[in-house]
Formats: sequence, C-alpha cells, structure tokens
Amino acid sequence: MSQRTVHLIGASGQLGTALRATAPAGVVAAPYTSDDIDLIRRLSVRDALAGLRSGDVVVNAAAYTAVDDAETDWDLAFRVNAHGPALLAEATAAAGARLVHLSTDYVFSAPPGWTVPLEPGDLDPEAEPESIYGASKLAGERAARAADPSSTVVRTAWVYTGGPDSPDFVGTMRRLEAGRPEISVVDDQRGSPTYVSDLARGLWELVGHVGAPGDITAGADLHATGAGEATWFQLAQAVFAGLGADPGRVLPCTTDQFPRPAPRPAFSVLSGRSWAQAGLTPLRDWREALTEALESR
Repeated sequence: MSQRTVHLIGASGQLGTALRATAPAGVVAAPYTSDDIDLIRRLSVRDALAGLRSGDVVVNAAAYTAVDDAETDWDLAFRVNAHGPALLAEATAAAGARLVHLSTDYVFSAPPGWTVPLEPGDLDPEAEPESIYGASKLAGERAARAADPSSTVVRTAWVYTGGPDSPDFVGTMRRLEAGRPEISVVDDQRGSPTYVSDLARGLWELVGHVGAPGDITAGADLHATGAGEATWFQLAQAVFAGLGADPGRVLPCTTDQFPRPAPRPAFSVLSGRSWAQAGLTPLRDWREALTEALESR
C-alpha cells in the first residue's frame, strides 16, 4: 500500500501554519486553504478531496473563530463550524480515511464554582454552551461524529502563536506592554494557555498513532492543551515578566468590568488525562512553552 497522505484543512490559519512548519520528515502533507476548499459547499469539499484514499488522515484546523462576531453572524458560524465538519466526515467515511477535528473548550459550560479540570465525559449530552461560537463548535463535533463515527475530536483552548504581530492574546499583550504604562486584564476566567507549536507537534504524534497497533483514538474525544492553568490576568503578567517588564503594570479586573458581546466560560480548564490515556505525550507546562514563544519571536 502506498504511503498515506495527511490532508491539512485550514492550512493558512494559525494552527495550519504551525502544522506545516512542524511536519515530521517523510510525511506527505497536502495543505488546503480557503482558496482550495470551501467548507460550506458540498461540491467544493467533494472535488477538493476527490483523491482521498483509505488510510489517509484529514486534519480539520479550519473554523469560524470570531467569537464576538458569531453572536450576530450565527448563520455563517454554524455553516463553517458545524456543516463543514459534517461534509469532511462524509468524505472520510466514504473513503475509509480518518478525520481529526479540532474543537474548543467553549463547548463546555461548567457550573458556578467548578474547579476540577474538565474531562471529555463532563460534557453533558444536553450541554448548552454559553456562546454562539461554542454552540456552533459543539454542533460540529456531533455532526462529524454522526457522519463518521471513527472521527477523532481534539479539544484545545487559549491557543496562541505569541509573535509581536500576532492577533492572539499573547501577541496583543506584547504590543500593549510596549505602548501603555498599565493595562487591566480579566482575572475571573480560568483556562489552559496553549502554544500553537506544541499543539501542532502533539497533533502530528496523534496522526502517527492513527491505524497503528493499539490505536484507541478512533471515535475518541481528546483534550490537548498546555499543562497547568491560569487566568487571563496571570497569563498577561507572565508575558510582561517574560519580556523583562514589570508584571505589576498588569492590573486585575472582572468580566463585568470588561464586557464583551459573547459570554466566556468562567472555568474551562481541560484535563489532559484522555490524551495521555491514548498513549500520547502530554503537552508541556504553559509557562515553559510561553518562555520559548517569547524568546523565539
């Protein structure tokens, strides 16, 4: 049998770019940008993946991620985040390939006062995410699994690249450190900061497990985030400290003091137990990863 191909959907996005940069030697990777495949059009998905073969892997790193905009642009959010994964899963099911679909901590809505890292089984079958974005991503998980029960869902959280021009949280904190004497950052939302390069390397390890002896990832829900937890305030302080700036310039505030169109989970720390139980290497502590991200850029 000829070597399988790993099809990277969303290849020009944050995670797709990291996946291309960290691809192991010898891997046959086929990148797809939005110019190559339109996830809301069945014919586009069918034509783009016409060469999909048994044993291939499709990694779906494409998504509608404008969390606040989704509150009003819900139709497009659901078409990309729910209908798109279903079309990809239909293609993998027909070809005998495997879909690895990226999802988010925002599918959870932990009860007030919850402090235990969330396991895949903590997602209530009748879960109602707090935001339209979260609801669209949960719908995508379920649509993919309905179309191809072997699909692997990987939930991650608080993903950043961390470059000075990056639009993510860490990149934004870098720019604010250079431009403001003080900043206020929310201190009552807690999650799992995840360096995108670490996530990409973890996904390549997962791809290597697909179809191997003892593989238990088919049909599994897995969590892949940086180890440990933090609030946005703590993460911002760590960015300032990593840049050699005074972390005391970062001031804590509450969610109510910094309102946004879309509600955010107060607690969405994801447990890495499912990832480790699948035989995969846990992602490193978020502070260690942040240090590398700041030094490498």
